Amino acid sequence: MFFNVASGKKSVGLRVSNPILHAAIIAACVAPVQLLAAELEPDSAAKQPTWIVTLGGSVEYGPRFPGADRYGFSAMPSFDIRRFGEPDENSAPDDNIDYSVVDLNGFELGPVLGFRDGRSQSDDGRLKGLDTINWDVDVGIFAQYWIVPNRFRLRTEVRQAISNGSGLVADFGADWFQPVSDKWILSAGPRVSFGNDAYMHRYFSVSPFEAARSGTLPSFDASAGLKSVGFVASASYALTPTWTFQVYDRFDRLVGDAADSPISAIGSANQNVIGVSLSKAFNISF
Repeated sequence: MFFNVASGKKSVGLRVSNPILHAAIIAACVAPVQLLAAELEPDSAAKQPTWIVTLGGSVEYGPRFPGADRYGFSAMPSFDIRRFGEPDENSAPDDNIDYSVVDLNGFELGPVLGFRDGRSQSDDGRLKGLDTINWDVDVGIFAQYWIVPNRFRLRTEVRQAISNGSGLVADFGADWFQPVSDKWILSAGPRVSFGNDAYMHRYFSVSPFEAARSGTLPSFDASAGLKSVGFVASASYALTPTWTFQVYDRFDRLVGDAADSPISAIGSANQNVIGVSLSKAFNISF
């Protein structure tokens, strides 16, 4: 797992069809740091904390694959580490995990890591005949600029899939973060996403061979371009100085070839994800 020492909480995860695994995944993330904090506690009086580690997880309800109209639950662990005394920079719930190599006058630049959704007939029987898409890791570069420090930012991520042949995506967004009390922070902002030929072909094309196997879906060749426009909103509440609860929603509308694809025709061009998350911060010295 990668982490970000210069920015706020980042989360990433895989869609998990078995709800029993949700709590197990989140617990597995939190338990090791709880044990580490307990082991360090006898020395806490003698040592000044040097790091703040934040662990948690979220549960999301959203499309089972790009273009789907059938929804399912997923578990998303989150992880963040920063130096003690360093400000906790705001972040959006759909940020992928990043590491700031450059952090200068509000401009940040560095590597970013995310995950790609998989797709199979088990997600929707109407996908019969289509090739299975395995989930994958994608890596790339992020850049963001704080026009108003810790309030208003512009951000982009460009990420390339590692092994499942789903190419490159470029995501652009803007976010406004508005504290409304000592405990509440609201955020909202638009999103635009592009896919190259490999991405669009992998998720939205139907080859003649797949169409013949399906018997119901026509062949379709999706090309590179704008694939979706959307909007993200979230509300975070500080339950205690170390516990934070967040609820968020992201809506995307598929456009262009992504919307015209037979896969979206049997599914939906409207893609909405609702999520709730809970995280805890630990002071650690080592």
